[in-house]
Amino acid sequence: MIKRIKTYLSKREFTRNVLTLMTGTTIAQAIPVAISPILTRIYTPDDFGILALFLSITAITGTIVNAKYEQAIILPKKDEDAVNVLALSILISFIISILLLLIVVVLDDKIVVWLDAPKIKYWLYFIPVSTLFIGIFNSLNYYNIRKKKYKNISISQVTKSSSLSVFQIGIGLIKNGPAGLVIGQIISYFSGNFILLKPFKNQPQLKKAVSKSKMKMLGKEYKKFPIYALPSILLNSVNLNMVNFLVSSIFSVTTLGFYSLTQRIIGIPSRVIVNSFSQVYFQKATEEFHQTGKTEHIFKKTLKKIFYISIPIFALMFFVAKPLFSFVFGKEWEISGVYAQILIPLAFIRFISSALSMTLTIHQKQQYTLYINLTLIITTIIIFMLGKVLHIEFTILLIYFSVIFSIEYLIFLYIYYFTSKR
Repeated sequence: MIKRIKTYLSKREFTRNVLTLMTGTTIAQAIPVAISPILTRIYTPDDFGILALFLSITAITGTIVNAKYEQAIILPKKDEDAVNVLALSILISFIISILLLLIVVVLDDKIVVWLDAPKIKYWLYFIPVSTLFIGIFNSLNYYNIRKKKYKNISISQVTKSSSLSVFQIGIGLIKNGPAGLVIGQIISYFSGNFILLKPFKNQPQLKKAVSKSKMKMLGKEYKKFPIYALPSILLNSVNLNMVNFLVSSIFSVTTLGFYSLTQRIIGIPSRVIVNSFSQVYFQKATEEFHQTGKTEHIFKKTLKKIFYISIPIFALMFFVAKPLFSFVFGKEWEISGVYAQILIPLAFIRFISSALSMTLTIHQKQQYTLYINLTLIITTIIIFMLGKVLHIEFTILLIYFSVIFSIEYLIFLYIYYFTSKR
């Protein structure tokens, strides 16, 4: 009887935590979507192309800025150890951000030539600052997950989204070009960190627990994260964002602008639902792993829930994508709706697979993640290089891209399930 009550309470806690995160994330995602029709009338496809390049670069640098030690924050049994991992993660983010600044100073002209986007040069110097804010956010976010402060995470997401929208519209009405889009993004990275500092208020003992020796010891204990998780996550981020670089260099910045709006809209379910499920799944699966050495039970439960949630969402998106883009964003953006219809089947499968990808981290199988992401990046390069050599138009290339990657993500999902049983 007691066991049943604990199971029931555990299920209720899981659902409540997911709903808390989803509420904040939904509001956070709804705000930019609501203002998108305004932004598409203030900014040009070229401006969105520059923003896409900026976001792609910061997404890649943001994955390496903590050397993936932020994921280890949730694993120690003692809070004192977790705080030391947190401090180590933030320290590394400062060091890497300084190195990025040096790289930009030395290679800014070469980066501009490679991307074939002269307008990006000035904004390259803001990448180290944005990367630092992302690194701090990553670290604080995982500590809040550890402490089950999901409300803080939700409020932080809403704060980021609100500041992003206000500055993108405000600056856009005053100044032409991509300035408003990029500056709004930088400010949003900064603003989201304050709410996540709440767990440290009135807890001076946590600050006193931080020491160089502890940081060094825990850095060695969780060395698999920078050795395996860092390269694999870097490859994954490069893979996801390399498409933007390739579209810009092989096709045009304007094409990238249309494509980036597509990704912005069809990525909403992932940002709202997957992130919420993934964070709670990570915490609950870690508990199950400590107790049983497996994560099969929580894996199946999460898979079932997210599968039934995603079917109606992506089915609706598929049928309304083309007319919706044209009506909401303007006739000029109709081609973005065509791109969306092509990519939605892939988005559906990746949606499910990504939510459960943390299984490998929990089981300390980061080397598998490395192999998976290496496969993805090689596939991306092959598809786009063949497209360039064979002069395949962008729409047809997206069809090949969607089909091939859908098959790969199904295989990855099976790997996650197989790992959860062992």
